[in-house]
Amino acid sequence: MVKGFYECENRNRELCYGASSPALSDRNRFPTLFRTHPSATVHNPTRIKLMRKFNWYRVAILQEAEEVFISTVEDLESRCMEAGIEIVTRQSFLSDPTDAVRNLRRQDARVVVGLFYVVAARRVLCEIYKQQLYGRSNVWFFIGWYEDDWFVNNLEKEGIECTADQMREAAEGHLTTEALMWNQNLNERTISGMTSEEFRVRLNDALREEGYDIDNKRYPEGYQEAPLAYDAVWSVALAFNKTMNHLHKYGKSLKEFNYNNKEIADDIYSAINSTQFLGISGFVAFSSQGDRIALTQIEQVINGNYVVLGYYDTQADNLTWFDKEVWTGIKVPQDRTIIRKVLRTVSLPLFICMCVISSVGILISISLIIFNIWNGHRRVIQSSHPVCNTIMLFGVIVCLTSVFLLGLDGNFVPPHVYPSVCQARAWSLTIGFTLAYGAMFSKVWRVHRLTTKAKSDPKVRMKKVQPWKLYSMVSGLLVVDFVILLVWQLQDPLQRRIEPFPLENPASLSDDSKIRPELEHCASHHNTVWLGIVYGYKGLILVFGLFLAYETRSLKVKQINDSRYVGMSIYNVVVLCLVTGPIILVIGSQQDASFAFVALAIIFCCFLSMALIFVPKVIEVIRHPRDKAESKYNPDAGVSKEEEERYQKLINENEDLQRLIAQKEEKIKLLKDRLQEKESEKGGVYLAPPILTQGKDTIIVPDFITDAGTSDSAFGGISFYTRSSRASQSDIEFSESYL
Repeated sequence: MVKGFYECENRNRELCYGASSPALSDRNRFPTLFRTHPSATVHNPTRIKLMRKFNWYRVAILQEAEEVFISTVEDLESRCMEAGIEIVTRQSFLSDPTDAVRNLRRQDARVVVGLFYVVAARRVLCEIYKQQLYGRSNVWFFIGWYEDDWFVNNLEKEGIECTADQMREAAEGHLTTEALMWNQNLNERTISGMTSEEFRVRLNDALREEGYDIDNKRYPEGYQEAPLAYDAVWSVALAFNKTMNHLHKYGKSLKEFNYNNKEIADDIYSAINSTQFLGISGFVAFSSQGDRIALTQIEQVINGNYVVLGYYDTQADNLTWFDKEVWTGIKVPQDRTIIRKVLRTVSLPLFICMCVISSVGILISISLIIFNIWNGHRRVIQSSHPVCNTIMLFGVIVCLTSVFLLGLDGNFVPPHVYPSVCQARAWSLTIGFTLAYGAMFSKVWRVHRLTTKAKSDPKVRMKKVQPWKLYSMVSGLLVVDFVILLVWQLQDPLQRRIEPFPLENPASLSDDSKIRPELEHCASHHNTVWLGIVYGYKGLILVFGLFLAYETRSLKVKQINDSRYVGMSIYNVVVLCLVTGPIILVIGSQQDASFAFVALAIIFCCFLSMALIFVPKVIEVIRHPRDKAESKYNPDAGVSKEEEERYQKLINENEDLQRLIAQKEEKIKLLKDRLQEKESEKGGVYLAPPILTQGKDTIIVPDFITDAGTSDSAFGGISFYTRSSRASQSDIEFSESYL
């Protein structure tokens, strides 16, 4: 076998049959080299073609640290870049591929191009088995010039820690690309007059004579390159023949060639470069880099054996495909873990249930508004400030409407509409809370003004808190809400923010993908600041309302006959708000739990407030449907001058009576002391009769003047409210005629 011929000073023309390193294609380093063995880079166009065919645009590379493979990888990287294929990672190893294969797993490499010699290939395949990087989710490209049963040979000799069955399992389905070494048309006559099959028979016979066990596939090293070597000789012979014919025209001979004869050297170069013929290895031709132009064969291991899938002609960009490929997972493996984003939404039955309850609450609120207006002439309604109650009911309706908005998510609204839903939630909850709670807060504040302040200033008892002050209080709270919400919306509006969750496995084992749960949230850039402002402002109102409700917990005032129930409603609202706020921050990532908790808190507050304030009124109206005595009573009406004078007269009489009682008590005390002295002198015991005393907690307050009063006088009654140290209240009424 002839390897080549040489000249000095780069005038030698060398033709190789066993060199495949891509570095030999560099014309700057090897300007006159030709080879019948295809370059290792001849596989790269085929690999790119297959990647495009199966839509693999994300690949990894695992290589042995050898110069031939480094050059091949560099060429593959440039071709991948041109084809728009991403190389997710490039791992290399010297002898132990363990860490490199593990890194592939960490990088979620699904399609891997492996470049290494056969000994390293067996170590890599064993590690592939250990790391479970094979099967329906992975595709491996190996070099095609290994022996057909390379993955089960020499396992014990090389210390491979996998059994033959494990190696077969890991090798199943991998692809190989190999430049054709034999003419595929076995009966086609080549330039030598032999067919490729005849050449094979002659070669095997010669090797048998040399002692090789050809029948058991025990071939000598370099057996696969035999056709290439044979065709290399023919290439040299044809080039010499062509050069001789060319020189003969000019009266020259090839015998005149020497190392300094550049003219003949160039003729030989040109002859080799243009040589084309049908050889034992197939059609022989050379590229401008001196590389062999050859078809590439594509094979796949199916049931432990290599099966030809097709051929690829690099020059013509023609892929001949037989559709024989078999995939473990039936379908073509994906080049990456497909992550399907799944939006976590509120459970539909839960949403419907909360909406139904809220709808019932809205209908009840509307019914109570009608009831409030229809029975506005009744004292039981008028004494509770019906306008404040109506405002509260409107707030309840707005709060219950927000339950619908809280449950709206990706199931019902597209992403571009979601920010509007966020704004609607903020406005409805804030305004609804202010209307409902603000109305109750103003009533408790009025009770506090009419009772607790009267202790220190007797004039306050005759001053009436005008209704417009209550309405202005609610309006003031609304103005603060509007300012905060408007600035928030203009400066830092709420947007749709996605909270991702860890990857989850799909329900179906056949689904080669991962699920990325996502949850929608309403948030702004400075969300914490805005929530702090709103929570701080509302928290102050809640705490102050709780304080007022506690201070007036045992007081009864005829001007507001439901003050105790309003206080109880405030307790319930404050407690639920203080509990709900922190819990929502903890369970915010659980869509069903957070929605149910907030919705139930809103519903419970609204229903309980309506029940506490309106159920007694409804019962009273039902029990006394024609109570005409109440028709003229209206606490919100203005007080006439005559009534004010009458009320002032009663106040003065009350003060005179208090002074008179104090004088009488002082006189009784003196008499009692004298009696005790006399009894002590006589040695007897005296039991004093009980007397009425006026303590510091006794307040003598005249009832509000009404036309249907119960007083025996024309001016009305006088009531004594006495508070004991146990905070119990007793009412002792004395009429003016009795006094």
